[in-house]
Amino acid sequence: MQQSNEKQPSDKTSADKQPTAIPVPEQITVRREKLARMRDAGQAYPNTWRTDHCTADIHTAHAEHDADQLAEIGHSVRVAGRMMAHRVMGKSSFIKIQDGSDQIQLFLNRDEIGGAEIYNPTKKWDLGDIVGAEGVVFRTKTGELSVRVNCIEMVSKCLRPLPEKWHGLSDIETRYRQRYVDLMVTPESRQTFRTRSKIVSLLRSGLETRDFIEVETPMLQSQPGGAAARPFTTHHNALDMELFLRIAPELYLKRLLVGGFERVFEINRNFRNEGLDATHNPEFTMVEFYQAYADFSDAMDTTEALIRDIAAGLSMTETEWEGVHIDLTQPFKRLRLDESVFEKRPDLRGHANDKALLATVCLQEIPDIKPLITWKAGHYLLALFEELVEPELAQPTFITHYPVDVSPLARRNNDEETVTDRFELFIAGREIANGFSELNDPDDQRGRFVAQAQAKDAGDAEATGVDEDYLRALEFGMPPAAGVGIGVDRLVMMLTGQHSIRDVLLFPHMRPE
Repeated sequence: MQQSNEKQPSDKTSADKQPTAIPVPEQITVRREKLARMRDAGQAYPNTWRTDHCTADIHTAHAEHDADQLAEIGHSVRVAGRMMAHRVMGKSSFIKIQDGSDQIQLFLNRDEIGGAEIYNPTKKWDLGDIVGAEGVVFRTKTGELSVRVNCIEMVSKCLRPLPEKWHGLSDIETRYRQRYVDLMVTPESRQTFRTRSKIVSLLRSGLETRDFIEVETPMLQSQPGGAAARPFTTHHNALDMELFLRIAPELYLKRLLVGGFERVFEINRNFRNEGLDATHNPEFTMVEFYQAYADFSDAMDTTEALIRDIAAGLSMTETEWEGVHIDLTQPFKRLRLDESVFEKRPDLRGHANDKALLATVCLQEIPDIKPLITWKAGHYLLALFEELVEPELAQPTFITHYPVDVSPLARRNNDEETVTDRFELFIAGREIANGFSELNDPDDQRGRFVAQAQAKDAGDAEATGVDEDYLRALEFGMPPAAGVGIGVDRLVMMLTGQHSIRDVLLFPHMRPE
């Protein structure tokens, strides 16, 4: 590398006068003019630059090396990234680039990169441009790890200005609509999605370690089932038939239990034609896993262990979410649904199946409730739970023994016919998981399906119908089993302290602009 006669570079703020801000439309015009000149020179959008290092690895490798040690090592690297800062100081300039892992500073000297013919065009590059650089790692006078460049190339021209440096992308809606810009300028957002990827990886490995096998089941189904939700409908032209985007993979995964796969799981998307709020998006990610020869108590144990293991793998065994300090090292509490309601309304103790009384109390506690004509005692009890208890479940709590009336796929409890061996996990007042001992009695299941079909006919848009093929599978014999569904998006929200599901979805659904 050609040696410079200039002093050791400093990355202190330049005293050069900063240019006057140019209105955005004019900036785009100016950038397009630069692109036009690049096109004329045959230099627009090349695909020739190759990297051999990411910036994070450079920082890790040389974190403990001082200037003299780096000079002795003479580590040459080829990097590329988006230009986030650019300071020109006569014959030298500093460029801060950002790749997918971190940022690093580039030092350019006119004589070291090939003279004015190469150096002068770099002075007119814009923030947001993607550049590739080759050089030797060193430290500036202020100690910042940098790359002393001997070769540099424009890789991709940015035609739109980045958000103003000090304010970033402050408009929340724009952050969601233009996630590509949000990821450029918001380090916290990039970290959230890196953490999400790690959570999914830990979830998958945790289940595989427990001998579950990963499978894929249909997204397009001839009949929706496995959850109470309104489906999206579509039409298959060749077969001239109505199809539904799945609301849950449950009934297909349990068909696999019938077929002899005793431990299965799937991490994939579900689709529910419902509203958007802080915890709901029409398209969302779930993991569902099913284990033969297990019951809902075993399923709770596995769910708790999985969440603990994920938190430990992230070093996040304690976190803050929705204003609640959550300690995942403590045993998760277990509480019956009816008992949780009785704690709030002792006058209801012993009346969990009294439809008339529960309906009266519901109207007192929830004046705007709109029960369907098909509602039974269990529906009213669940409504009271959701109103009186659910918001106050701060620390991880399993709520168990849901009424049969609201649990069409769960096995009845051996000792109490009106409740099921079902649980839901709540943290900070939010549902995280739902699981139960699976109903494998085909006759009982048919009766539950018929009740769902009647509710659907009565106007319940979230009720399902009778799935004859699933009943046929049960008639071949399904082993006793337990299954669990965990909302991956909500799990990520909890572990990263996010308040909206849109903050953990790369591309959340939005109203049209």
